[in-house]
Amino acid sequence: MQALKDKIACEGRNLGSGILKADTFINHQVDTPLMMAAGRELARRFASAQPTKVLTAEISGIAPALATAAALDVPVIFARKHKPITMPADCLVETAPSHTKGHMVELIVSPEVLGPEDRILIIDDFLASGQTLHALVRVVHRAGGAVVGIGAVIEKSFEGGRELLASLGLRVESLAVIKAMDDGKIVIADD
Repeated sequence: MQALKDKIACEGRNLGSGILKADTFINHQVDTPLMMAAGRELARRFASAQPTKVLTAEISGIAPALATAAALDVPVIFARKHKPITMPADCLVETAPSHTKGHMVELIVSPEVLGPEDRILIIDDFLASGQTLHALVRVVHRAGGAVVGIGAVIEKSFEGGRELLASLGLRVESLAVIKAMDDGKIVIADD
């Protein structure tokens, strides 16, 4: 997706240690037209899988997941990181390491919104190590649902997440691939 690649080249910042600062357009301030276009593109790529819901992780994944779900005309679920009192006791919980937070986070989903009848498309802002997305796959499997694919706005291919998720036999799509982040540079892969 060329508009996304252009935005990364213009506004993305390499903070070192594999951290891509994209918070001026993806996960703090959201470039709404860009995000809606990203959602339409992810929806186009996965429409044939006939997802019934889109699942993401709180909070950075909500914008691309919502845009994708809107384009597919299906509900979006986000895994909470803290259990609210309104959630039932028997919720679905998995853990994953957070690269940006530096510790393990819980991903919590109510069984009231995710069950065996669901065909889930998992969407997130980044695909890096794949650990968060893998935890979301486990949540869906614990609920008895089926994962029909995984989409990411930006993939950092040098962190190995695609290989981890592909080992599960799942289709993985990303809209922009960062192939290297050495010496303060951001190297975007060609299509």
